[in-house]
Amino acid sequence: MTSPPPRVGWYGLGSMGLGMSLNLQKHIKANALPPLRYSNRTLSKGDLLRDEGAVAEGKFEDLVQNSDVIFTMISMDDVLIELLNKALLVGDALKGKIFVDTSTIHPDTSEWAASRLNEHGADFITAPVFGASAVAAAGKLIFAVSGPAKAVTTVTPLIKDIMGRSIIDMGEDVQKSSLLKISGNILVISFMEVIAEAQVFAEVTGIGNQQLEEFIGNMFGPVLESYSKRITSGAYAPPLDTSPGFAAALASKDMKHALSIAASNGTRLPTLEVASSRLASAREYAGECLDSSAIYGTGRLEAGLPFWSEKSRQGN
Repeated sequence: MTSPPPRVGWYGLGSMGLGMSLNLQKHIKANALPPLRYSNRTLSKGDLLRDEGAVAEGKFEDLVQNSDVIFTMISMDDVLIELLNKALLVGDALKGKIFVDTSTIHPDTSEWAASRLNEHGADFITAPVFGASAVAAAGKLIFAVSGPAKAVTTVTPLIKDIMGRSIIDMGEDVQKSSLLKISGNILVISFMEVIAEAQVFAEVTGIGNQQLEEFIGNMFGPVLESYSKRITSGAYAPPLDTSPGFAAALASKDMKHALSIAASNGTRLPTLEVASSRLASAREYAGECLDSSAIYGTGRLEAGLPFWSEKSRQGN
């Protein structure tokens, strides 16, 4: 006798979570499975999900009660801790449930979550993703997954070729996926720092931003070229009514995690130290509606240029 398909829930409908959950609900609908149940601090952000047949839940506790697998995509560790503390109020009804967090959290948070949920017979999987919101919408994210093998086997069909193009298996230690994700962000933000430095150099020497960007694309490929375009297009300081691609506040949080973990292991991340300081200066100067690439604006200021470029917004 086959087991019934799991009832799936989703919490977190920001720029990443909405695209991911829409792909999941479309898969569920196409295969006549129980509809995705969703919740969010602002429930109206799920209207597109509702239109695809998903079912709204007003409270996270209700979402947990009515789901077997619960995905979360949130911005900060504190938010996840708050949500899981609410879930723990469900008590014995948590037994057998699987929680899958797809956001970037500190490995200590992952370990705490797994320990607390295990006390009630539930499993916790860390499954942070690599890719921007456009990649999420296209269902082409890369997932780094760690957690109990049986639980991972259960959720893999909900991820592969639906929300993600590939899965990196990080084993059963839930801290490992968090560490890989933070390592990946060390690279992403460090690349952005170096490209920002080179683009400021191109301006002050008269080389030209577009010519340098053409070289970056030809030499290093489309990924690093896309990082450069966030600078040259002005997206590092988008209009105040436009959400940044990788918000400066989230990048700062990720860098804080990386720097603290490095220090606790007796090493340093000098490039990230510079990027963190420059992004903090950018946020102080230009507010929170900034992309992580706003380190470029600080670099411009340090070179005697305006923070704002011709293609960015021109102030707050």
